[in-house]
Amino acid sequence: MLKIAWHPIYAHPLPEGHRFPMLKYELIPGQLLREGIITEENIFQPEPLDEPTILLAHEQDYWERMKNLQLTDREMRAIGFPLSAQLVEREIRIAKGSIECALYALQYGAALNVAGGTHHAFADKGEGFCLLNDFAIAAKYLLRHKLAERILIIDLDVHQGNGTAAIFKDHSSVFTFSMHGKHNYPFHKEVSTLDVGLEDGTNGEVYLTLLKKHLSEILDTLKPDIAFYLSGVDVLETDKFGKLKLTMDDCITRDEFVFSSLKQRNIPVAVSMGGGYSPSIKDIVTAHCHTYRLAKEIYHL
Repeated sequence: MLKIAWHPIYAHPLPEGHRFPMLKYELIPGQLLREGIITEENIFQPEPLDEPTILLAHEQDYWERMKNLQLTDREMRAIGFPLSAQLVEREIRIAKGSIECALYALQYGAALNVAGGTHHAFADKGEGFCLLNDFAIAAKYLLRHKLAERILIIDLDVHQGNGTAAIFKDHSSVFTFSMHGKHNYPFHKEVSTLDVGLEDGTNGEVYLTLLKKHLSEILDTLKPDIAFYLSGVDVLETDKFGKLKLTMDDCITRDEFVFSSLKQRNIPVAVSMGGGYSPSIKDIVTAHCHTYRLAKEIYHL
């Protein structure tokens, strides 16, 4: 059974004038349904996440000020969204969705969250459209409940997962692997377990060669119990901010390699979509929908 986390609030947490970045979260489920990749039965709507679980990855003072809408203007400028109760609810539902995707992945092999991949959120602050770090929360949940001992986070968004790297810098049980634009945001990089910085203009051939080399080595050495995969499509050459030169076919090959490599080793995977900023919303949605199709095909869901 292919399970997909989605909630209407994913697409509508912001006032008019701020909604374009959220449009894909409304369109992706509809496109998946139209293409017959999923039915309504595949979709579940996550509830808000409980506070003790949030605090597994985030400091209490930061969370208290967030939920009480007391983050400063300076903090919200770094995040990039206006603060509201609806935005906070969106974040905690996304994080709950990623936890549930991890649990479904352990049961079925793979599960996907339509939103998430909020990898710029640190334990005590947010950045880059991220307030809470869904993968960090989900990974710590699995460790706390002894559902996994070794976890791999595969971050293939074009931007380094700086918040994730910082949260797990002293945690040997979580391996953070980030392949990202060397000269792209964030301009101050944290230290992941393995960082692969890419030069501007890197094409698909170079990208895929590096990915195949490094991911294969990690999987064969680490032998994780579960993987979290941030499948950002801001690596596309059409992306406004990506600075890389991957084609749609390259992006498909990337996802196919990740899923096939994990499936061959019987490693379950929970997926979040991450970034995508091509001028054409069609390119963004199409690229993301390929990820769902490939997960379904390769994991036989």
